[in-house]
Amino acid sequence: MSAVSPASGPSSRPRRLRLPLRWKIAALAAAAAWLVAVVVGLLVHVWTAHDIRQRAERQAYDDVATATDVYRRTGALASGALLDPPELPYALRDPRDGGRHVSYGGNTPGTMDPTVWGAQRTGGPGSPVLAVQVSIHGEFNELYRLDVTMAVASLIALAATTPLAVYGAGLLGRRLSRVSETAVRISAGDLDARTGPTRGRDEVADIAATVDHMADSLSRQLRTERRFTADVAHELRTPVGGLLATADLLPEGETEDLLRARVRDLRGLVEDLLEVSRLDAGAERPVRARVPLGEVVAEAVTRTGFEAEVTVVTAAPGAGAAPMTVETDPRRLERIVGNLVINAHRHGKGPLGVTVDGRTVVVRDHGPGFPRDLLIAGPRRFHTGRAERGSGHGLGLTIAMGQAGVLGAELLLSNAPDGGAVATLRLPDRPTA
Repeated sequence: MSAVSPASGPSSRPRRLRLPLRWKIAALAAAAAWLVAVVVGLLVHVWTAHDIRQRAERQAYDDVATATDVYRRTGALASGALLDPPELPYALRDPRDGGRHVSYGGNTPGTMDPTVWGAQRTGGPGSPVLAVQVSIHGEFNELYRLDVTMAVASLIALAATTPLAVYGAGLLGRRLSRVSETAVRISAGDLDARTGPTRGRDEVADIAATVDHMADSLSRQLRTERRFTADVAHELRTPVGGLLATADLLPEGETEDLLRARVRDLRGLVEDLLEVSRLDAGAERPVRARVPLGEVVAEAVTRTGFEAEVTVVTAAPGAGAAPMTVETDPRRLERIVGNLVINAHRHGKGPLGVTVDGRTVVVRDHGPGFPRDLLIAGPRRFHTGRAERGSGHGLGLTIAMGQAGVLGAELLLSNAPDGGAVATLRLPDRPTA
C-alpha cells in the first residue's frame, strides 16, 4: 500500500457504469449497417414496384389499342378484351374522349392478384367501353422473393460486420487503454512511465506521443525542483549551524532567546527540506523492528511537547493484556505521528485525541478541519490551506505522507461529521519491500 489522500468525502461522486469503447463502436457500426440495409431495401422495393406497374401499364395500353383495332375491323374481341366488364375500375367506366386510358385496378375479384386495366371506347359517346386486364401477380411474387433475399443478405452482412467492428474497435480500445494506463501511472507519481511507440499514424498515436512528451517535460521540471530543493537545503545547513552556534555566544536575555528560537525554526525548516529531498529521490529505506505500537505512539506524542489524550483500544489477539506489536520502522512511525500531532495543534483546536486500534492510528482535533482542496489533491508544500488553519510552511503533512509511503502504510485525511480534522494511519499487515 502507499500513502494516499482520499478522494472520497464531500467531493465524491457515484461512479457510473461505463460501456467499453469497443462495444460502443461495434453498436454504432451495426446500427449504421442496419440503417443502410433498410434504406437500400426500401429504395429497391419502391423502385421495383414502380417499374412493375409502369411496364404493366404500357402492356395494358398496347393491348387495348390492339384489341380495339381488331374489334373495329372484325367485331371480335382479342387479347382477352371485355366489353363494359362490371369489375372495371370506376375511373375507366366513362371515358370522356376516344383515347386510351390505364389504371391500377387492385386485386381481381376472388383472387389476390394485383391487376392493371386498360380501356377505350369502341366508337363515339355512349358506345361500349372495351377493356383489357393485365395481371402482375407473378411480378409481385418476384418482388416479394427479392425482398426476402435482400433481408437475408442484410442479416448475413450485419452478422459479418459486427465481429469485424468489435475486433477493430478492440484494437483501438487497447491502444487507448495503454495511453490511459500510462497517464494514470504518471498521475500516481511514476514519472518513468511511458506509452512508447504505437502502431499507426492517427490521433491515438498523436495522443500517446503527447502524453510521453508531457511526462518527459514534467519529469524534467520535477527533477529540477528536487535538485534545487536539495541544493538549497544543503547550502543553508552550514550557515544555519553557524548562526545557532553564534547565538549561543550571545549574553542571556530576551533578544538572545528570540534570536535562538528563530534560528532553531530555520534549522528545522532546513532539516525538513532535506528530508523532503531524500523522500523525493527515493533514498529512504526503513529499518524494521517489532515494537509495541501503543508505546511508540505515546512516546511520539510526548516528544512533541503538546498535550494529547492517547487511547489504546485493541490488544494483541490471544495475548491477554499484552500490547499490540507491529513490525515497522519506529523512527519513521514516530516522525509520522509527531507531524500529525504538531499539525493538529498548529492548525486545529483542542481537545486532541490519538487512538491506537489494532494497526490503525487516528489523530483527531476539533478545529475547522482540512480544507476541501487538500482532501481532493493531497497536501502541498508551502501551502497551509485556509487562513483560519494558522501559519506554517506546509511540509509536515507532506513528510508524513512520504514516510508513510516508505513504510508501505496508508495515510488518509478526512473531516469528522461533527467537525475537526481526522488523520488515519493504517500500517500494513505485512511489511513491503
